[in-house]
Amino acid sequence: MAEPQEPAGTVDAPAMVVVGQDSSITTQPEAPVATKLKGRHRLLQGIQRISSSPSLTGLRRSRSVSAPYSLSTRSSLSCVSLAVAGPVRTPHSQGSSTPQASPLGQPSSSSSTTEFPLFESIEAHLPVRNAQGCVPGSAHATAPVPADIKLGRSDTQSKSRSRAASAAARKKLEFRFWDTMPHEIQVYIFSFLLPKELVRASRVSKSFYRFCFDGQLWTSLDASEFYKDIPADSLARIISSAGPFIKVLNLRGCVQVEHYKRAEVLVKACKNLMNATLEGCRNFQKGTLHSLLETNQHLVYLNLTGLTAVSNKSCKIIAESCPQLDTLNISWCGKVDHRGIYSVISGCPKLKDLRAGEIRGFNNLGLALRIFQTNNLERLVLSGCAELTDEALEVMLHGKDPEMDILTDLPIVPPRKLRHLDLSRCSRLTDKGVKAIAHLTPDLEGLQLSRCKLLTDAALEPILASTPRLSHLELEDLEELTNDFLIEHLAKAPCAGRLEHLSLSYCENLGDAGMLPVMQKCTRLQNIELDNTRISDLTLAEAASMVNKRSRRVMEAGRKPQVTLRMVVYDCQNVTWMGIREVLFRNANVKPAVGHPGRVSYPTESISLKCFYGFQMTVDEHQKRVLRGDFDSAATLERRWADYMQASEEAGMGGSGHRRRRRRAREAQALHMNEEDGTLGQGGRRRARTMGSCLVM
Repeated sequence: MAEPQEPAGTVDAPAMVVVGQDSSITTQPEAPVATKLKGRHRLLQGIQRISSSPSLTGLRRSRSVSAPYSLSTRSSLSCVSLAVAGPVRTPHSQGSSTPQASPLGQPSSSSSTTEFPLFESIEAHLPVRNAQGCVPGSAHATAPVPADIKLGRSDTQSKSRSRAASAAARKKLEFRFWDTMPHEIQVYIFSFLLPKELVRASRVSKSFYRFCFDGQLWTSLDASEFYKDIPADSLARIISSAGPFIKVLNLRGCVQVEHYKRAEVLVKACKNLMNATLEGCRNFQKGTLHSLLETNQHLVYLNLTGLTAVSNKSCKIIAESCPQLDTLNISWCGKVDHRGIYSVISGCPKLKDLRAGEIRGFNNLGLALRIFQTNNLERLVLSGCAELTDEALEVMLHGKDPEMDILTDLPIVPPRKLRHLDLSRCSRLTDKGVKAIAHLTPDLEGLQLSRCKLLTDAALEPILASTPRLSHLELEDLEELTNDFLIEHLAKAPCAGRLEHLSLSYCENLGDAGMLPVMQKCTRLQNIELDNTRISDLTLAEAASMVNKRSRRVMEAGRKPQVTLRMVVYDCQNVTWMGIREVLFRNANVKPAVGHPGRVSYPTESISLKCFYGFQMTVDEHQKRVLRGDFDSAATLERRWADYMQASEEAGMGGSGHRRRRRRAREAQALHMNEEDGTLGQGGRRRARTMGSCLVM
């Protein structure tokens, strides 16, 4: 007889052992105890029981016997699923109470694996129930749409419209905004690009290439800023395509056009130039240059500095072909002399600016008389013309044998129109020739007499008295200049209040006695050069006071000051660290605001100082902090540096306590170096330093 099987989901319980009095051992089996499942196992067990229950068979919806569609109703459905969850039932079985088999019978191993892949061995833990009345092989039934029902025309049209709309939405819209834009606006947009950017943009497309090399974009071509960054072929292509439109051409230092073929392209293309700068193009051929001058008759500005191809014949071509010329620079052209200058002055009646430095033949009286007769020049640069003499300069300004005034002993001639006169390094000039400038140049604004070593105070006295508009004065390396000239003439001159640039370098006789009145009277100074003179800390303190008085203080902390005075005091033996400190203190001076208790005012102007190289690093760092508005940090740096300099001076003294003074000097030096590096007060380990001995500056 087969042993009864235990139901699934139970576990064999251990047998109970009974020990009797007769020492016989009997075993009595206990009833099996079902294991309580948890979590997912419990959920799956419940689903298994529900699916195999025969009581759910009658709850299903019976299949409809009548026609599923009404013939009078037109539907747009293409297919209707009439599947049921159970087997196919006949109309006779609708009222039958016989239980029907459920399609959710006992699951097979394949179905359980497919539906619950994570619980393939769950059958060993679930109780198995045999489904009774289950019809094997039952399948879902479907019913197609009847043939007599057709879709409406309106539905077909709506579907076609929806398909077309979706296709149009998916299609990418073509954005042709650039192509439909007017040509003038396109060129205007490209005009905002720099030449270097235009060359890069030309590689985008053929359309961009045409626009980037359009001549309207190249009316002004300044190749001095980008000639190193573009190839020579691109530069030649730019010039050839934009040649008729170019009016301003600057090829200063451009080595790409030195080849004769590229220069010929330049000459053939550019025929409407108004401003031309060829400075530094030393390999420019003479024939090419002459062709360029002959084909551009509207030139107003011409710079041929240092060109070896320029000669007297070139000057003659300029005089014949360029009647509108206003500015001409032929400095350092070794093949030009007074004859070429004479041709230019005679043939260019509108010439106002002539720069002829290092040109030979200015001692010619015929040229000087021609300059006097035209009287059109407003700027005359003759620096380095060593042949210029007093007689030629007098004829240039007074003419030949002028009528003299009996009372003033001055020539009766029309005043000159000169505004800027550069006679620096004309070593033959003396007081007699330079005095001719006085009383005849009322509009003079700039005068340069540097390195005219034969001049004295007597030559400059009448000039300062008769030039009220003078704002630029250079008197470098005049050994005979004294403090009396500064005190009696420059400080009291009509131009003292307008003077902005003053250069007195290498005038070794000048000191504080002459410079203090100048600093007090010339309150609009912006540049002053006093290197290698005898000035001391008093001049620096007076300059700092002058800037402090003329500057307007503000109470807004965010406003940054501007440099309004630049001083150069190299190699001034009497200037010490105390004068430098006075300038630094004034630059970062924050003081209480007048009339506003509890508030402070900040400076708006500062001094840029060039001094002894041992002080310059501290001065530069202090200026950086002042210009960015960090006045507290600048003041701290100034105090640390002053402590270091004072301790260094004390350390150099002898006597008792010199070791203590040296130790204090080393500590002050360390604090000053940390302050310059910006490491004071910051955490972390400082870099080790090797400090030299403390010396007296």
